[in-house]
Amino acid sequence: MPARLEVTDALGRRTIPIDKDTTVLGRRSESDVRLVGSDVSRDHAQIEIDKGQYVIHDRGSRYGTFVNGEQITERVLRHGDAIRLGRSGDAQVVFLVEEVIRQPTDRTSTAVGDLHQVAVLLEGLRALGAGRVLDEVLALVLDSAIEVSGAERGFIMLADAAGVLEFKLGRARGRVTLPGRSFETSRKIPEEVFTTGDARIVADLLDGDIGSHSGTIALGIRHVFCLPLRLVRYVERGDVPEEARRIGVLYLDSREKGALLSRDAAVALETLATEAAVAIENARLYREAVERAQLEQDLRIAAQIQQALLPPPRWVGGHFEAVGATLPCRSIGGDFFDYLELPTGEAVFALADVAGKGASAALLTAVVQGVLAAQAQVGGGPAETLGRVNQVLLRRAVQARFATMVYAVLAKDGRCVYANGGHNPPFLIGRSGVRRLETGGLILGLFPNATYEEETLQLEPGDTLVIFSDGVSEALSAVGDEFGDPRIQQCIEANCSCPAGDVLDALLKAVHDFTQGAVQSDDVTALVVRYGP
Repeated sequence: MPARLEVTDALGRRTIPIDKDTTVLGRRSESDVRLVGSDVSRDHAQIEIDKGQYVIHDRGSRYGTFVNGEQITERVLRHGDAIRLGRSGDAQVVFLVEEVIRQPTDRTSTAVGDLHQVAVLLEGLRALGAGRVLDEVLALVLDSAIEVSGAERGFIMLADAAGVLEFKLGRARGRVTLPGRSFETSRKIPEEVFTTGDARIVADLLDGDIGSHSGTIALGIRHVFCLPLRLVRYVERGDVPEEARRIGVLYLDSREKGALLSRDAAVALETLATEAAVAIENARLYREAVERAQLEQDLRIAAQIQQALLPPPRWVGGHFEAVGATLPCRSIGGDFFDYLELPTGEAVFALADVAGKGASAALLTAVVQGVLAAQAQVGGGPAETLGRVNQVLLRRAVQARFATMVYAVLAKDGRCVYANGGHNPPFLIGRSGVRRLETGGLILGLFPNATYEEETLQLEPGDTLVIFSDGVSEALSAVGDEFGDPRIQQCIEANCSCPAGDVLDALLKAVHDFTQGAVQSDDVTALVVRYGP
């Protein structure tokens, strides 16, 4: 029997027989198969009959010819192949070989039909084991189920995290994907099958509750076969099922009874559904793994960008040495340190801690860092600068997001002016002893009427300023004890005669040793500034 093309484009849906040695497809009116579409070329492709096979050739089209989603220049066609002319999919063609379905009249014809079902089933099971991605697995399951059962349509619904069935894919005979994200049929049968775990066969919808299936009956659909997709896991040894979890349903229907309701089709479909459930779950897990890997890659890139926004770990000026480090508890964090040189020759040192962790905190950290860099150049002193940063953050109105910050300006003669915006008071250690720097005001980004004060210090050569985040002071040991300010002070005093870099290293090592065996719960950031020529 001659083959045919089932064509769907702007001109509608039609069936065209292939009754010539060469059949030309294109936009020209003289083409054997005239197609309308923005991507269809005038002479797009041709199908030739060669030694009993149907071979499609691309004729140098501008946007390509695709068979089952793969771009080709030449391909032997098989029953059900989906042909797409161009990238947009405006013109869809399905290649079909004419088949005559006869009712079995003897033992021989019944055996042939059984062998055909087995062949289709085995082909589907082999393909399911090929590790395809989820959408391809769903399409393969439906195509195999439709061919095994003789159904006209098939749908797969999968349960979400809350156990609610969601439509995933619909297919029709000829490997045609049905459009939309829902389908015209009653949800009553799929939901009942998913809830009970029992397959449901409806010989004729007119014999039951017609009101529940009115939309389906209106399409002429009478016969339904719906079965659950069970994910069966086995114990490590033996063949005893450990659990059988339902992940969705496979729904098939038809206007004609055909083989849909036969016992052989039911057995084949149950076998297919068991393998399909495993393949679907594996494909879903694979897709989740790919998405996690992509997210991890994005976080790695974000971490690299965040590190690039930080200044060099060491800055040496004519009258100071500064070193800083930040260790986020996740890939990206909410702490930062910075130092800038003003046009007056003064040096600015800042350390900030944005509320929260992870990506959201990192985004706000980048905003705060940019705002600070801009406001520092305006001048006006630390208190005024913190006030302006506070107002900028308030205008952005990020709910439940705020920041604490220490901001200090150091002149060449040792004059140091600082303000503390709700941050842990830094330590200043020198010849005159140890003191905490607390002058300032409230945290940044929450209070529109907040005001800030500043204090002026006169540093002597060798005086050391240590600024740190609460990730240092509140670092927890394996038994839940806090590192605490006394240990910070003790570590600084023990190393105050060492270079600034050694003081920082000693502090971070002390925190690391104290928290050995515990999970880091917050970003750890510290900045050490040593005044002196």
